Amino acid sequence: MANYIGFDLGTMNLKMFNRNSDEIIKIKNTVAIIKKNVLYAYGDDAYDMFEKAPENITVSFPIVNGVIADYGNMQNMIIKFLDTQSRGRIKGTDYIVAVPTDITEVEKKAFFDLLYKSKLKPKKVLLCDKPIANAMGLGLDANEPTGVMIVDIGSDTTEISVVSLGGLVITELLHFGGSRLDESIISYIRRNDNLIIGQKTAMQLKEHIGNAFPEDEVTSYKVVGMNVVSGLPVEAEITSDKIYNATKDNLSSICSSVRMVLEKTPPEIARDIVKSGIYITGGSSQYRNLDKLFEQISGIKVNTCEHPEETVVRGLAAIVSDPKYKNLAYTMKTKVFK
Repeated sequence: MANYIGFDLGTMNLKMFNRNSDEIIKIKNTVAIIKKNVLYAYGDDAYDMFEKAPENITVSFPIVNGVIADYGNMQNMIIKFLDTQSRGRIKGTDYIVAVPTDITEVEKKAFFDLLYKSKLKPKKVLLCDKPIANAMGLGLDANEPTGVMIVDIGSDTTEISVVSLGGLVITELLHFGGSRLDESIISYIRRNDNLIIGQKTAMQLKEHIGNAFPEDEVTSYKVVGMNVVSGLPVEAEITSDKIYNATKDNLSSICSSVRMVLEKTPPEIARDIVKSGIYITGGSSQYRNLDKLFEQISGIKVNTCEHPEETVVRGLAAIVSDPKYKNLAYTMKTKVFK
């Protein structure tokens, strides 16, 4: 049985599994470039340089809005990453890659070619739609004739899907996610506190004192930013009510989209969803009390999981480990798993 390596190429994090070693590895999906096209650093090392690098080093994210925006550096990063992890022993390895729905065939083919046309020279590259992999990673059987709704909230995208019988009944890809919350926090604090903060600081505020509901007891978090008036760095204490006010409109937009997908869902599948509940995954689904907000808006119970950022890559591992799920993956040429 051939070894498979699986990839979930997220905007912020790259997740990989290796069937031989049965482990999942996660690194930042970030590259640092010098001299316009030379890969200086990647992964966590490159992310440490984000918002701190001098002008001669460009730090960027190769995945934007769920698709590959920097094909060359994304490919170089994967090759270097695999060389480091396997110490060069990757011959005879096949690959499976998760792809978003609602993207063009050209964009989908870029995920396929990333490995198929690389110097890794794999015998086989398979693709799998992210909602299907998500369902499998949640411990569900995507082949069952039971409707399941999954809301995958990532950094740049939110994917709302209804899955049944190994296929997608309804899917909607929203081009905003956790990064939009960060941007809203940055804008709100600049407007109300005359303070300029970076994206990393906004993420810390979101993680430490963010809440989908207003809190009875206001908490706070100290940050350092640049005062708009003086232009000097200052320390400030940001309260949780400000983070709530900064993010509530974006959270409402996601909730509205979930309701719209529910309204389009066929009655028999809707009955399954009411019975089993809505599943939320993705790194940004860990926003505090987001599950309770979804329950309040939809009237349906919401299921969370322990490692929501890993459900897709865990699902890929499940698909290639059992022949009965071979119909869930496909190639760009034949769309048949052999």
